[in-house]
Amino acid sequence: MSLLEKLGLGQKRKEMAPLIGEKKKKEQEKYSLKRNPYLRALIILFFIAITAFSLPKNPVNSGLNYTVNQPWRNADLTAPFTFSIQKTAAELEEERAEIRENTAPIFRLDSSTPISIQTQLDSIYRQMQPVLDAYHSWQISKETTPATADVDSTIFAELLEEADLGLTGNSWQILLESYHNVQANNLVPSQFVGISVKQQLELLIDQLIDQGIIDRNKNTLNTDKITIRNPRESTEQSIDLARIRDLREANEFVQFRLNRMFTEDQARLAMEIYNKVIRPNLKFSEEDTEARLQEALSEISETKGAVTQGQVIIRRGDLVNSERANILRSLAEARSENATNIEKWVRFAGQLVIIIAVTLVFFMYIYLYRRKITSDNSLFFLVFLTLGLVSFAAGLINYLDIADPYIIPVAIAPIVLTIIFDSRVGLVSSIMLASLLGLIHGNSFEYIVATFTACSLGVFSVRDIKDRSQFFFTTPGIVFITYVIVVGSFNVAALSGWDMFLSDLMYIAISAVFILFTYPVILIFEKIFGITTDFTLIELGDTNQPLLKDLMNKAPGTFHHSLQVANLSESAASAIGANSLLCRVGSLYHDIGKMIKPDYFIENQTKGTNDHDKLKPQMSAMVIKAHVSEGVKMAEEHDLPGNIIDFIKTHHGTSVIRYFYEKAKEDENMKSMLQEDQFRYEGPLPSTKETGILLLADGIEAASRAMKNPTYSKLENLVNRMVDDRVSEGQLSHCPLTFRHLQVIKETFLNILVGVYHSRVEYPEDSDKQQDDIKSKASLDTSTEPVQQNEPKEE
Repeated sequence: MSLLEKLGLGQKRKEMAPLIGEKKKKEQEKYSLKRNPYLRALIILFFIAITAFSLPKNPVNSGLNYTVNQPWRNADLTAPFTFSIQKTAAELEEERAEIRENTAPIFRLDSSTPISIQTQLDSIYRQMQPVLDAYHSWQISKETTPATADVDSTIFAELLEEADLGLTGNSWQILLESYHNVQANNLVPSQFVGISVKQQLELLIDQLIDQGIIDRNKNTLNTDKITIRNPRESTEQSIDLARIRDLREANEFVQFRLNRMFTEDQARLAMEIYNKVIRPNLKFSEEDTEARLQEALSEISETKGAVTQGQVIIRRGDLVNSERANILRSLAEARSENATNIEKWVRFAGQLVIIIAVTLVFFMYIYLYRRKITSDNSLFFLVFLTLGLVSFAAGLINYLDIADPYIIPVAIAPIVLTIIFDSRVGLVSSIMLASLLGLIHGNSFEYIVATFTACSLGVFSVRDIKDRSQFFFTTPGIVFITYVIVVGSFNVAALSGWDMFLSDLMYIAISAVFILFTYPVILIFEKIFGITTDFTLIELGDTNQPLLKDLMNKAPGTFHHSLQVANLSESAASAIGANSLLCRVGSLYHDIGKMIKPDYFIENQTKGTNDHDKLKPQMSAMVIKAHVSEGVKMAEEHDLPGNIIDFIKTHHGTSVIRYFYEKAKEDENMKSMLQEDQFRYEGPLPSTKETGILLLADGIEAASRAMKNPTYSKLENLVNRMVDDRVSEGQLSHCPLTFRHLQVIKETFLNILVGVYHSRVEYPEDSDKQQDDIKSKASLDTSTEPVQQNEPKEE
């Protein structure tokens, strides 16, 4: 097996060759879909259609501008046509409350009630009769045949228990003694107390049923009259509530009459029987009552008088009190109702033009200043999808009229766009959404100002987000407080009262809570559109990530080098206004490919030997170059974002591995056949500020590590030389880095390196070991000097 095959690099080009043509074809198709201008136009049209969805619900504007309790500042207003004056909401509610209070409840007459009562009463006496007869027999046997008295007593007891009429012992005693007395003395049946009680109860109950007993407590009824319906005769009559009784009044009436007819004990007996049989014959009908109530409510007139054409409505300087405001509102509603189809379409066309204009202004902004968005249809769709979801929610709320407009969490869209792109895109989208939604909600200037202010401060709060707690607590609080201050100020200025403000406050609070859904929305967008936000970068920047822990364990020298490069890159990116967090995370992962063969890189060599001494320069160069492709492969296997993989691909650009190239040229036999491209990285070149910064920081950190006795001047010369060399080689030709940027980057690198390699105070107790340390360091430097001076980064 050849050394090339042993290293696993020999067949790579052959394996990749058949896939090149297909890969290029797919990339061309993807590029075409990504840049298709017709697709962008379709996205914009779709967004405009969503926004226009809510417009037909809006009434035709009367063009009247006024503030309640403020003077009328326009010219005298006369009625352009005759129109009815609408009742105010308070007046309508007052009428509805009066109808609810005065609508008589409807009771249905139950014709079967008298028969049921009589049947129940007869049943009680039928169950009572065997007990009475058994008692009489027992009493006779005690007098005539004592021997059978016990048997008769047992029979009586069993019948009494079976009867279970619920009468008290005293009542049974009255009945039993009265019945025995009548039977023993051959008196007439009417002298039996039970019979006289039954007769009187039947008379009293008939009287009550004729007058009517309702199944409701009178105290729960708010009217003086009730309506009685007789389903059998299909009749209906209204009677005074005082002419009928409820169960409580019926009991009081019967108790009073019985007390005058019987003794106290007998009256108590009669009431016990009465309570078991009485029932109301007038049943409340909730269905009939509600139908009558709704019928009465539907007949309420929503108007109160009219204003004739030419009549003066209000004069200049008059106070717009509540009455005049109601007339002006009535005029506006009449104007809207009487609008022709042409006027409605003209109104819709005007609003549609405004929507198109606002949308085009936003499009022109991102086209001129955020070309990255307009050049990628997936990002372009993401922007308008985010805005479209908010517009659709606003249209749905407006169309269904189910809640206040402030319930819509408008701030979600600018916050999402700020986190995904930048604060300027979020700020411009705030202006756009506030304008469009203000148009949807009746050209409300208050809504526009409040929404724009709250969204802008929400964008401000997440422009440099560092952790989730900042987002979950700070941002919703800022948006809520801003809405409260702005909306409250408008209410105070207009003297609108606290009722409306408190109503808006509830919806604003709900809207602020909805902002918490921004985080899962961003996670969904990251998965669908393949974007990387600061949330993901913060997670990837944690050194406890599995990939970084593997790098620390397998290639500790490379891990330490990556940390140093991350510090340099982050500081430089922050100094020139680039994405410092992205720069740091990309730097941490840029050399993960060295984990495959860590011993071939000088920062990981601890045994004092160099594995490259066994290889030819060409082979060493291939091993060094392979760490880029291996790093890309590992990053893809661990699902790292594409912009992090770009750091791995481009951190050497197309530079030459100079040390091994110069070493190969020393062989006179191979010098004529030697090609520089054999020692050149495959690239691509860095195309962003962040990847360009990494390319510079990577080489400078490695070179500074190999420098002996670094001083300020040495470090300054090193930084200037290496940056200038990369520029002259064209490694930064695809980067948007300017000369001004490069100067700032140089100064930042130099300040950090000087801090890292600053001279230290020599402590007295170390003087005895000074000579041994110098000898040891000199020995180490001599053993590694050739590699460190020529190509410290790659070995």
